[in-house]
Parts: sequence; structure tokens; C-alpha cells
Amino acid sequence: MIQNLLSMNGYGLFVWSSFLITFLACAFVYYKTHKTLKKYEREFAKEINELSIEQKKIVIENSKVASQVLSSYSKTV
Repeated sequence: MIQNLLSMNGYGLFVWSSFLITFLACAFVYYKTHKTLKKYEREFAKEINELSIEQKKIVIENSKVASQVLSSYSKTV
């Protein structure tokens, strides 16, 4: 039964290799996207930290994204 599932009447090599290639491509895209996101979060947090305290409070109060990025950034540091 399992042998039939793996061989798929002679097409198993093509089917399983296509699954592997697709999985690796998705994993690569996820890794690059995650890496780029973290880079931009670090740059954004650095820019926010360079602001004065009053400006920082205004940005955090007005921007939901800024508060989320800074909270996640402070957890990783």
C-alpha cells in the first residue's frame, strides 16, 4: 500500500520532487521576507529612538503600527 503511494504508478519521482521544490521555494520566500521585515523593523525602531521624548510619544499615540513594532522590537532585544 505505501509502496503504491510512493511510486504512484511510476510518476512518484516527479510528483514528490515537485512537492519538494515547491516546499523549498516557499521556505526560501518566507525566510527572505522574514529577514527583510526584521531589518526594516530595526531601522524603524532606530529612527524612533532618535526622536525626542515628546515626538516619540506623539508618533506612538498616532500610529498603531509604530507601537506594535516598538513592542515587538523591545521583546527581541
